[in-house]
Amino acid sequence: MQKILIGLVALLVAVVVAGLVMPTTYAVEKEITIDATPADIHAYVGDLKKWPEWTPWEQADETIETTYGETTTGVGASQSWISKDGDGELKITECDARTGIAYRMEFIMGDTRSPAECAMTYTRESDTTTVTWTMQGDADGFMPPVVGGLMTPFLEGSIGGMFDQGLSNLKKKIEDDQ
Repeated sequence: MQKILIGLVALLVAVVVAGLVMPTTYAVEKEITIDATPADIHAYVGDLKKWPEWTPWEQADETIETTYGETTTGVGASQSWISKDGDGELKITECDARTGIAYRMEFIMGDTRSPAECAMTYTRESDTTTVTWTMQGDADGFMPPVVGGLMTPFLEGSIGGMFDQGLSNLKKKIEDDQ
């Protein structure tokens, strides 16, 4: 019994140390090539009211309630949301129909806010456009230090999967509409 207790304590210490030394920062990057012009893509990406047509979050969480800011297109466009899985805010900081958008997003849990810098860029290649979706942030402010370090790889995988789904939806929506 004593050996089992010592083993469990050693395992707990190893998990805590791993969580403390693992990075809490994350970066996700996904891309897809769409048979469309940047302007065609921007019609869906640059207007927050069109995001429900292709983003995967509403499909994954039916409790999401989105509220739009005074403007939904261009620099300064914003939205906020509440859901059973957490709340958040998003504001577009850069917007260009030729090159894409950048936006700042904050995940909110109680009094805690965790910011992330995000972008969707367009790269024109003859008859197609590659859309690259990125997000960078730090889980340290959102999760306790030990948990943040341990959860970062799972967070990257979860967000990456959602980005893949969103980009696939965007491609289908745009190519079907043409």
